[in-house]
Amino acid sequence: MPGAGGGPGAMLAPGLTEVSYSTNQANALIHLYRAEVGKMTAWRQRLDMTTNWSVVTSAGLASFALGDVGNSHATFLFAMFMNYFFLRLEARRFRTYEIAHHRVRIMERFFYPAMLGDKVDPGWHQLLLAELSKPRSPMSRNDALGWRLGRNYLWIYAAVLLAWLAKLDLGQPKGYVLSFPDAFALADIGNFPGWLVFALVFVFYAYLIWLAMRAARTYPLEEG
Repeated sequence: MPGAGGGPGAMLAPGLTEVSYSTNQANALIHLYRAEVGKMTAWRQRLDMTTNWSVVTSAGLASFALGDVGNSHATFLFAMFMNYFFLRLEARRFRTYEIAHHRVRIMERFFYPAMLGDKVDPGWHQLLLAELSKPRSPMSRNDALGWRLGRNYLWIYAAVLLAWLAKLDLGQPKGYVLSFPDAFALADIGNFPGWLVFALVFVFYAYLIWLAMRAARTYPLEEG
């Protein structure tokens, strides 16, 4: 990715040049920058809102399930499902947030250095025009899921998993000795066998960990 040079008076590197802007061009780009930063702020608030929904929902369902021995442990499976719904919703919002973030980074990487006298690639305008003509998130859906998992949701899911295991244990009489494979019966849901419940939960959590591990480690324009 073309980048900045060495400041005023620096030797002109190949492909780099001084870029000048008319007053109208500079004003237009400044207003665009302010608009994109405003979008980022709005979507940042929406991201926080979704995480808050997940935390409140998990806490409420955990309080209900642990508040009475007779309440089913399936409440925690429902909490896992709800958190996945919130995660996908947040990932979609995150991808939209990244559209504005990417445009802001383009202008911070090229426009403002040029305004301050640095040397930049004059072709950066085409990069910005491409983003404006065909808005697209620089982050895939799976990467967005992985980023939000790594930042927030793995911790929420870990708390739900521990609370679910605690619920299974608290429902047993004192002196109960945990033994396998009989312990799988603790997760029975009606005629649905407990071993299959454990298997589905294990596969689901393995999928979440895989998403978090495979997510891209860097944002566009952040490297170098």
